[in-house]
Formats: sequence, structure tokens, C-alpha cells
Amino acid sequence: MATQMLNEFPSSLDCGGLKMPAGVVQKFFITSMFMWVAPLAILYGFNHNLLPGLSNLSPNAMTLLSGFAAVISVNIVIAFYICMAMKEPSDKHEPDPKFLADAKASVSQPTGEATTSSQSQKKQE
Repeated sequence: MATQMLNEFPSSLDCGGLKMPAGVVQKFFITSMFMWVAPLAILYGFNHNLLPGLSNLSPNAMTLLSGFAAVISVNIVIAFYICMAMKEPSDKHEPDPKFLADAKASVSQPTGEATTSSQSQKKQE
């Protein structure tokens, strides 16, 4: 069922004017699910003695060990997500031409502060 939902994603999603490829959203969704499921599964396994050899630990040691294992599992999922993100192709994106034109125009026109400071320097001379 989950794979069917993921296969029905559009090729790109519009997120507040920012178009993101559906593959990025899928990877984020799957990684987020693992970040919830992995620690809960580890805690469940520790609390229900599903892992062999842990039944003779004290309750305090069991709590500490399960907590550390859950935190480490989240960090492993995050590291895996970072590795997947670094393997993404880095296509060179073309900036929006209107944005470039506006940026060039704003750089070339003088600001009010610069004009008044240059005028005050001329008056002082």
C-alpha cells in the first residue's frame, strides 16, 4: 500500500512557489518514517525481551541501553539521508531572468544613504 502511494506522486511538487522533484519528497517521507519507526521498534524490542541475552540486565541498565540504541538509530537514519542527499545529481540551475534583471538594477542604482553621505562629504570639503 505504501509503495502504491509513493508511485502515485507527481513528477514535481509545488511547495510555496518552489518546485521540488518528487524523488526528493519521497526520500524525505521514507526517511522521516524510519526516524519514527526505528527507535520505537528498538524500545519495543528491549521492553518486551525480544532481543536475546538482555533479560538478565537490571531495569536501569535496560532503560539506558534502549535509550542510547534508539538515539543512535535516529542518528544512523540521519547520516543515511545525508549520504543519499550528497549522491543527488547537482544540475546547474539557471536563475530566474527577472530576478537577475531586478538584482542588477538594484545594484546599479544608488541608495538614499549613499547619496546623502556623499553630499554631506562634499559639504564638509
